[in-house]
Amino acid sequence: MSKAIDKKNCNNYCSNYHEAIEFIGKRWMGMIIYTLLSGPKRYNELIANIPGISDRLLTDRLNDLVDAKLVTKRLIDSSTKKVEYELTASGQAFKDVMLSLQKWIEICAFEKK
Repeated sequence: MSKAIDKKNCNNYCSNYHEAIEFIGKRWMGMIIYTLLSGPKRYNELIANIPGISDRLLTDRLNDLVDAKLVTKRLIDSSTKKVEYELTASGQAFKDVMLSLQKWIEICAFEKK
């Protein structure tokens, strides 16, 4: 673990940390990243692998991920406008975070009220 953060750097660190948590905490964002960890997927493959997500929300989240440079969108067939989504190196860096979070969830198993 890294050393304690001094007051001078706390505001910057806290702001960046909060922004990252808010981004990854958007509804379905984690599941989309998790699904793309296994490799590139077309839109319909993502819909099939994430039951319950709407077309509009998937599109919005994919655009957020592309804008954040965590995902690339690649045209695979110009005549049918088929595209494929793939995690960038920065997106792949989430793998350890996702696996650690999954482990933590399994250990702490949130109790439902």
